[in-house]
Amino acid sequence: MQINPSELLTMWLKEREVQNQSPHTLHAYTRDVSDFLKFCDERKLQLADVESTDLREYLAHKVEYQQLSPGSLQRLLSAIRQFMKWAEEGGYLAFNPADDFKLKRQSRPLPGMIDIETVNQILDQAEPEAEIPKQMWYRDKAILELLYSSGLRLAEVQGLKIGDIDFNRQLLRITGKGNKTRIVPFGSKAKDAVMNWLKVYPLWNGDFVKTAHIFITQKGNPLGARQIENRVKYQALRAGVNVDLHPHLLRHCFASHMLSGSRDLRAVQEMLGHSNLSTTQIYTHVDFDHLAQVYDQAHPRAQLHKKT
Repeated sequence: MQINPSELLTMWLKEREVQNQSPHTLHAYTRDVSDFLKFCDERKLQLADVESTDLREYLAHKVEYQQLSPGSLQRLLSAIRQFMKWAEEGGYLAFNPADDFKLKRQSRPLPGMIDIETVNQILDQAEPEAEIPKQMWYRDKAILELLYSSGLRLAEVQGLKIGDIDFNRQLLRITGKGNKTRIVPFGSKAKDAVMNWLKVYPLWNGDFVKTAHIFITQKGNPLGARQIENRVKYQALRAGVNVDLHPHLLRHCFASHMLSGSRDLRAVQEMLGHSNLSTTQIYTHVDFDHLAQVYDQAHPRAQLHKKT
């Protein structure tokens, strides 16, 4: 006995309810799947006859008439896929056309970008004259230099310990995502900034042991993530730079400027601590003029029109 789609939807939602799905989720499922079933009914399309081309038409219709975002389309497709998977497993459908249907993944938004001159304006600003603000600047400058010099994440610079720095070889031992450790270099200006800060460090009750945090408050406590973010923003404002500066933006600038100067994507990947090269490509700006030049020089069919 064939069951109409509305009854199937009711049965599916009851099972979801038994599985303690939240009312908000159930409401979203009801709205999204009902809308698709209405689309099928208007086109006299039986649920058992739905193909991937019908799904593509439905989603295109949503984009054209409702200007749905890629995220909303993914949500719609997820609800339809789960419903039809349940119907297939229950024997109500011979196959699930949504199972292998995929939308192009929504690209991750890139953070803003600031040029080298602007970064230098922030890092090379004059130190304050008053003693305590000057000490704070030494600490903040060390943070800024390491963020830009080595492309550290906020949590990585926050968790940096005394024993993680090798001043002789100018290397940092970084504990990143997934508790993975990597070794990254840091520049001479970053080295000078950290050493200047460490002269202040004992005045703030800093403890020169390997396990002690490098960046601390005036009371000697480890500096928190929000505190670091606020100090980074403050130093950009003090330098007269009209930009919403944050640690990740400096990390992004590090990657972009390094890639522009070196053309070595895998080296930048290693320093950023990315497990996949595709992630590094997302976080960096690609020099398309350089890519075109490389292509023209290297690809066997790029210059077939030229005489040899």
